[in-house]
Amino acid sequence: MKMILTVTIMALLLTGCAASSGNEKLDKETATSVKAKIKEGVTTKAQVKGMLGSPDNVSQTGSGNETWVYAYAKAKVSGESYIPFYGLFHNGMNGSEKDLTIHFNGEVVEKYTLSESPIETKTGWAD
Repeated sequence: MKMILTVTIMALLLTGCAASSGNEKLDKETATSVKAKIKEGVTTKAQVKGMLGSPDNVSQTGSGNETWVYAYAKAKVSGESYIPFYGLFHNGMNGSEKDLTIHFNGEVVEKYTLSESPIETKTGWAD
């Protein structure tokens, strides 16, 4: 009985485990908030860097302009992962990922895209 209670308490405590990676400033950003901060043809590289910090990835286009990518992902372990025995067969994580890609023409933003997509991983034997 004491063992079952201990396992149950541990499962409840661990159910809230979450992980995140990338630029945490993107966590609260929405299409509307980004549109208010980044103006195509107006906002500069220095201003973007001041708002979001250094990009996660920088690449050069064929014409010598730069593309900056900011990414943020957060995921939470699904509660069924902690159910004894059942968790061996059905477990995983779910959450979301945001990517902000900014194309520059010289020192000024030419265009940008913000995308958000769900993340779901299944790692159980039956998944």
